[in-house]
Amino acid sequence: MGGGRGGGASFRGVDEDAQRRMNAEAPRISGLGSRVVSLFRAYRARIFLTGILVIVGAAIAVIPPLIVQRIFDDALFPVAGGGPHLELLAWLVAAMVGLFLLSAVLGVAQTWLTSTVGNSVTGDLRVKLFEHLQAMELGFFTRTKTGVIQSRLQNDVGGVSGVLTNTVTSILGNVVTVIASLVAMILIDWRLTLIAVIMMPFLIFVQRKVGQVRARIAGETQESLSELTSITQETLSVSGMLLSKAFNRQRTESERYQAENRNQVVLQVRRAMSGQGFFAVVQVLMASVPAVIYLVSGYLIAGGTGAITAGTVVAFTTVQARLLMPLMGLMRVSLDLQTSSALFARIFEYLDLVPEIQDAPDAITVDEAPGPKGRLEFTDVVFRYPDASADARPTLDGVSFVAEPGQHVAFVGPSGAGKTTILYLAPRLYEAKGGAVLFAGADVRTLTQESIIDNVGIVSQETYLFHATIRENLRYAKPDATEQELIAACTAANIHHIIAGFEQGYDTVVGERGYRLSGGEKQRIAIARVLLKDPPVLLLDEATSALDTVSERVVQEALDEAAKGRTTLSIAHRLSTVMGADMIHVLEAGRIVESGTHSELLARGGLYAELAAQQVAASRVLDTEAAVEEAVTGGVGAALTERRADRAPADSAGADAVAAITAAVPLLAEPRPDERVYPPEP
Repeated sequence: MGGGRGGGASFRGVDEDAQRRMNAEAPRISGLGSRVVSLFRAYRARIFLTGILVIVGAAIAVIPPLIVQRIFDDALFPVAGGGPHLELLAWLVAAMVGLFLLSAVLGVAQTWLTSTVGNSVTGDLRVKLFEHLQAMELGFFTRTKTGVIQSRLQNDVGGVSGVLTNTVTSILGNVVTVIASLVAMILIDWRLTLIAVIMMPFLIFVQRKVGQVRARIAGETQESLSELTSITQETLSVSGMLLSKAFNRQRTESERYQAENRNQVVLQVRRAMSGQGFFAVVQVLMASVPAVIYLVSGYLIAGGTGAITAGTVVAFTTVQARLLMPLMGLMRVSLDLQTSSALFARIFEYLDLVPEIQDAPDAITVDEAPGPKGRLEFTDVVFRYPDASADARPTLDGVSFVAEPGQHVAFVGPSGAGKTTILYLAPRLYEAKGGAVLFAGADVRTLTQESIIDNVGIVSQETYLFHATIRENLRYAKPDATEQELIAACTAANIHHIIAGFEQGYDTVVGERGYRLSGGEKQRIAIARVLLKDPPVLLLDEATSALDTVSERVVQEALDEAAKGRTTLSIAHRLSTVMGADMIHVLEAGRIVESGTHSELLARGGLYAELAAQQVAASRVLDTEAAVEEAVTGGVGAALTERRADRAPADSAGADAVAAITAAVPLLAEPRPDERVYPPEP
């Protein structure tokens, strides 16, 4: 059952209907054909040589049956009579062996060439797509599922590899094989060719049915495997294991896995047994074609209507056997080409994405900017996220402030006020829609993105650590950092003494997302990583909000150390972490409604004082209770209550805050917990 390589496509386990539906959903890309061809320009010589090898190999494959005819009719059983012609037989056998050897060598060379070209183009595409995605703005990743991006890089690009190495060579080889086989069959005996061609559609029809049944079961099997994989990932990940143990659901998860595993076993058996009746019919039909040829040959010989020899019959049936699979492969040409186009279209769709944030042609570096490196300024900045509705209020609306070199500027306010957005705009992770963001005295749109990021250090609430050693995680910021620099950074971040206590020290593997470390330890390693970078600007996005009180104090000390001599923009819900800031800006609904120091803002009795009072009511602990007490009990409390009452109708949710604030005032008069007498005096 030889023929062109890649034949027998109906047995690939592909659900053709599902594949066609996926192809129809592919994007439409103009000039797709020319763009695909351009990918191969660097490999033109190899492609040309591959084509020659495919044609020669396919043509050689039909020559041995013609030699077989000579062996039977001229060497073994000479038609003219007499005994075997041994010398001719030796030459013919040697020719056959030589052709088989040549075909094998050509096959190896063809496989190497197609594999090299296909995988090289695939590798080029994968790197090109990865680099292009790296250049996309942050907003692209916030609105696109990670799985979708991974599918483009892995499934689509991986599918292209199969297309490049198989489809074109398969089509070319199958076409040559079919043509050469038909020509050889006609040369051997045109009457037998008619018989074989008439029966061929029945074989193809039955094989297609078998392939479709197996493909549907294969699709169900793959879905079941995907479900098994999903259960494994969900249950055996660190988070999943913690969840199942916390709720004592290990038995339930095992039962769920067992149920899906039983389904997988059933599907595998069905897949193995599917189409066995069809296969029996196929085998009967495939065996019937030579049998019918023998019968027709017998009648032709008996009737004396033409020269039918034993060599003719053997050679013809040999060629005919090579014809079926190439024909099956050619029947899938249309689907293969559609699939190829769909894969390339999905890849080019991502390659055609234009990053919203790009360097200007004449962009300069931060070193070339006119102002000091640590200076940040927002001037009437307006920003709306791309996926926001047109009638929604802007996330930032006319925000203006200045952060001088070495100054600590804090931002507080309710959730959704726009605090984190400011930290995104400062290093140009997002682009302001109005106004200007100045970095070192230059509009960020005139600076190169790379130079801005090089001068900024970011510590976020969600610390991300790689599944690698502490040393490797630290050196992500500075690959050439020395051991002394690592120790100095970790010492400043209050984490060196803990690392030194680990058995493997800085070579300790932190686990997936740093799960082997506590939240405070991960956060301090992140701070040490920023210290290694040593940027003039530090952005802190609620870096301690997820920590307990003790860890928060330790991490805050590390942050205070890191902020020394740097321009620091920080966000915090816990006001205790920003009380020492040089300037505090209070945001509400995308606007800065108050600005000043901690004591100044408390004295005004505005939103900041309200937030402070609410935190006192919630925790009964605040490092500046005296200042709050003075502010609230000194008459500002009444103004604060009036402010809330003016804005909120009676019995509303807003008015409830007044009660909370009022309840907070007596708490301020109570002594601090560490000043109380235990046990209480009678």
